[in-house]
Amino acid sequence: MGQVAYVIGQPIAHSLSPTMHNAAFAALGIDARYEAIEIAAVDLSRWIQSIRRPDLLGFNVTVPHKEAVAREVDRLEGDAQETGAVNTVMVDRESSSGWKLIGTNTDTIGFRRSLIEEAGVSLQGQRILLLGAGGAARAIAYAALKDGAADLVVANRDETRARRLVKQLFRVNTSTQTRAIAMTDPSLAEELATATLVVNATTVGLGTDEMPVDPARITGMVVDIVYRPLKTAFLRAAEEHGLRVLGGLGMLVYQAAAAFELWTGATAPIDIMRNATERALASQDR
Repeated sequence: MGQVAYVIGQPIAHSLSPTMHNAAFAALGIDARYEAIEIAAVDLSRWIQSIRRPDLLGFNVTVPHKEAVAREVDRLEGDAQETGAVNTVMVDRESSSGWKLIGTNTDTIGFRRSLIEEAGVSLQGQRILLLGAGGAARAIAYAALKDGAADLVVANRDETRARRLVKQLFRVNTSTQTRAIAMTDPSLAEELATATLVVNATTVGLGTDEMPVDPARITGMVVDIVYRPLKTAFLRAAEEHGLRVLGGLGMLVYQAAAAFELWTGATAPIDIMRNATERALASQDR
């Protein structure tokens, strides 16, 4: 019957992960399939117990479960240990203590690789304004600290959550100046004007023309990890103001490729994954 992998979240209908992974499985002749499953928070623990089956290859995690899954797996590895957020779960069938679910985080790899390979930009020395404090934001904040950003400001609707993120991660690089603010804080305008890199790690703009902040106040580069549409209203407006921009498709593909390689041990066919995703987006936009 082959193995099965999943992506879980709520909502999940918009996910293009099945398109990417199934294209990769087919290209490499791997007997596996990938499915999207919508899981409510109250059902998360029960679902994770239910998929502890021999045919499980692994699963991905998206909004809003990345932090909750970190508390549900048997152990954390890699960047998930520091971020407290999981986007990829592997199966360890060789553990001396029995069959285990291992949580890791490939969002860090995806964000860093997209920024370097598609924009030629390193996080080192950057003054970063990060919008959002969820699971994806945690991965981006960790990457920024690990790579030596000069400043990291986390802005979120819930300032308490932003403060918690900064408190948990600042030890990764204590030379980086870190702070948390509310999205309504008057100082946000100054942060927008002085940041060299503004990253939208919220879901604002997913399938809508909403924008998380006013791009007219920004002077640096703008990254939006939302990938539907390929160029969000936020990025379009930023371009109109003469700013460099980067969309979320690269991060999506590269984090998926890293997860694919962890599950299969095979080199991910990145071009095939990207092309399949772009075709799916184009067909949905018609």
